[in-house]
Amino acid sequence: MSRLNAHEVSPTVSNLVINDDQVNIDIGLNIEAFVARINLETLTNTDDSEGSVNYDEFRAMTPENLEIAFREFWPDMSDRFSINAPDPLALTLGEITIPEAGNVDLPRESQIEITATLPPGSPGVTVRWPAEYGMLVIRQQSVDNPFTGLITNGGISELITANGTTQKTAWQTFVGYIPVGFDHIIPKGLDHILFVLGLFFLTTRLMPLLWQISVFTLAHTVTLALGSLGWISIPATIVEPLIAASIIYVAIENLFTDSLRPSRTLIVFLFGLLHGLGFASVLGEFGLPANSFVPALVGFNLGVEFGQLAVVAIAFFAIAVWCRNHPDYRKWITIPASLIIGLIGTWWFIERVFLA
Repeated sequence: MSRLNAHEVSPTVSNLVINDDQVNIDIGLNIEAFVARINLETLTNTDDSEGSVNYDEFRAMTPENLEIAFREFWPDMSDRFSINAPDPLALTLGEITIPEAGNVDLPRESQIEITATLPPGSPGVTVRWPAEYGMLVIRQQSVDNPFTGLITNGGISELITANGTTQKTAWQTFVGYIPVGFDHIIPKGLDHILFVLGLFFLTTRLMPLLWQISVFTLAHTVTLALGSLGWISIPATIVEPLIAASIIYVAIENLFTDSLRPSRTLIVFLFGLLHGLGFASVLGEFGLPANSFVPALVGFNLGVEFGQLAVVAIAFFAIAVWCRNHPDYRKWITIPASLIIGLIGTWWFIERVFLA
């Protein structure tokens, strides 16, 4: 979820401008991942890709050499990514801005400029983005009806006109942001998944578990809203290590107690506030439509809740329903699972504090 590590995958963000006879799109992207031909569709960490070695080589390149590599890659990209009006337009790659490599363990976001000539009388354009390039956020600002859209799974945007897009109803905005929230739990919210699983393994009784999840949801809803409004802003360099610490705490507590203590509810609420700030940073990458802020925020949060409940349901039917009443459940399930979760959280904490 964060940009603290160069190997984590963040969505590609673009800004679109449509004039009378031309389309301009500026795309902020991880050029190294594209040139290394890493499939970003379901990937959350480039280290998990077969192209990770090539990726690391590109990370260390000078801006001049990386630009040469990307221009060689561009013909392939222009065959897969398209701007349509309604037929695909001829795309021209313009200026490429690549920061110095610096610390290769830190992300390097580059910018590319693409233009296309718009046919006379065209009502607008649609954008197609291939699945292997991951998610694309499209923003169109400084128009009557600003457009913000997300393309996933190799999809195509709705029609975008020079003045934006047709005003969505509150219901359409609400529904549209539910899958965005769900996607940031399953598959991309591994730290949140581990936290929820940490809650699950202490007790497999559904009512106490759902109570903890509800408290967690209430807390992250508060900070998600405040963070999205800009009323609270804490750097990711602080929030992300604390989220890792929350995972460690829950895992350790599972090792030393076999029952749900009243203090756990307060701890879960406090950690929920942290996780909400993490969600707010993610949502900031997408942007919320100013004219439908509340429906978008509620839809995103509901998607997050559906994702959390899906994690609990999968764990319950895969594990608890079969062996939760076994006398050795704690010995063979709770303790080993909590140890694994704690070790992963510890590594993330070290990575986010000392290796970022």
